[in-house]
Amino acid sequence: MNSAFASWADFFAMGGYGFYVWLAVALTLIPLLLLCLHTYIQRKMIISAIIQQQAREARQKAARARREGV
Repeated sequence: MNSAFASWADFFAMGGYGFYVWLAVALTLIPLLLLCLHTYIQRKMIISAIIQQQAREARQKAARARREGV
């Protein structure tokens, strides 16, 4: 099987259209990577907020139980 390009330089040049090809690749991959990063950060923030809310509800329930028990 023969390679479509004679060298790495030819591969990156893409027959003279390298700028447009690699720009398109970059404009596809960068937003996808940013979306993955944003999703990961949002997930961590949501899980943290849920844990804080559950802890707050547990403290409120304990305070209510102490108040009713007295």
